[in-house]
Amino acid sequence: MSKISLVTGVALLSTGLLAGAFGYGMVNVAATFDVVPLDVRLTFHSALMQRNGVVMQTAMALAATSSLALAVLSRGRARRLAGVAAALTVPSFLVTRFGNVPINGQIKIWAVTSAPADHVAILDRWETYNVVRTVAALAAFVLVIAVSRLKLTDRLLAPQPG
Repeated sequence: MSKISLVTGVALLSTGLLAGAFGYGMVNVAATFDVVPLDVRLTFHSALMQRNGVVMQTAMALAATSSLALAVLSRGRARRLAGVAAALTVPSFLVTRFGNVPINGQIKIWAVTSAPADHVAILDRWETYNVVRTVAALAAFVLVIAVSRLKLTDRLLAPQPG
């Protein structure tokens, strides 16, 4: 297996896992948060974020690193697409770190005390951040898929030795 094939596979896997995790969270978990009592949401949200931290940070780092490596190893349109994919992992991380994580900290406190009067607006902001990071991760994944398809096409069209 060539280095470019390995990096392409890792980039596909990591961006796919990141987009899938955020997508599942947005479509299923966050949507469920809206229909359960607030105390259930706060307790579950706090517990989920304790488990999620390391997994999601690792997925974001791996998606960024592998997409960037794919850009470095690629040429032409594939390089530009992989570069944009790598760049899209940055807002996914920044929105998580500076948007969702601080609110997660507030939610942990609310779970053992009580939510403030403006909790609905704060939770809505968390959900907006969640949509932004999910869309960024999904776009990165789609671009890495496009790069992998370009690489496959290039291999199929390349002159064969002999």
